Amino acid sequence: MLRLGLVASFLCLVGAATAWGLWSRVQDTHLAELEAAWATPLPAPELPLKVYHLGHSLVGRDMPAMLAQLAGDGHDYRMQLGWGTSLREHWDPDLPINGFETENAHDRFRDAREALASGDFDAVVLTEMVELRDAIRYHDSATYLPLWADLARQGNPAVRVYLYETWHRLDDPDGWLERIDSDWRDNWRGTLLAADGASAMPMRVIPAGRVMAEFVRVVEAQGGTATVSNRTDLFARDAQGRIDPIHLGDLGAYLVALTHYAVLTHRSPIGLPAALLRADGTPAQAPDPATARLMQETVWQVVRSLPETGVAP
Repeated sequence: MLRLGLVASFLCLVGAATAWGLWSRVQDTHLAELEAAWATPLPAPELPLKVYHLGHSLVGRDMPAMLAQLAGDGHDYRMQLGWGTSLREHWDPDLPINGFETENAHDRFRDAREALASGDFDAVVLTEMVELRDAIRYHDSATYLPLWADLARQGNPAVRVYLYETWHRLDDPDGWLERIDSDWRDNWRGTLLAADGASAMPMRVIPAGRVMAEFVRVVEAQGGTATVSNRTDLFARDAQGRIDPIHLGDLGAYLVALTHYAVLTHRSPIGLPAALLRADGTPAQAPDPATARLMQETVWQVVRSLPETGVAP
């Protein structure tokens, strides 16, 4: 009996290894198809745009409001947010969306399913929860991201669907920059973007995490700027001045809004205004001119260097 049990276990392991090998080859083949599609940049869109944001507090209210100011007259947007909400929780009506009433108590809210099915939007920006590893493992990101993308395409076959690449906590035990680098390869690109079945018109990426990492590397290598001394200056602080290790302050939101602008419009952000308003109409902290220029140049360099953005190099 023991011998038979060992044989059965061995055969199960062989079967699992074979299945995993086949699945890996399927994923590799599909990723190669996507890479071929990404190699052809998208044509620059007609402006102004109507944009839908689906996600959580790493979208927030201020960043889309800043984006609208950067994009200028006619840009319109709607959103649905939660607190740390996964794409699965947004999709499944039986799952709660924490903070739904609070985060969507404004005139920019529009129900996600109804909005995407309507076909009213030129671009849809999807955001997955962090910790990203947990989202993939426990919230089945690779299933729910394509479901949202397909819903948007059914509503408007010409819609451009984007995955908003975010970041992790500053105090991540594996290192903040290190996680941005490894997650781009293994998770954002290798798992989530690769899950999209639309090889002809595949999902593109808004590489906010990669932009933040590149900007931080440049700033910290030169000993800081007048406005940003190190990575922590991109993040929010509480009333006692303690750093929020995950949520952005005004300077970080500005950098991410520039990234959205460059990807969505295919236009250079260099020379855009730095003094903007928050969503509530109050003035946001603005970077000094030299720091704003460095932010804008970094965004444009990163966005054009990644074929996954759809922007021509």
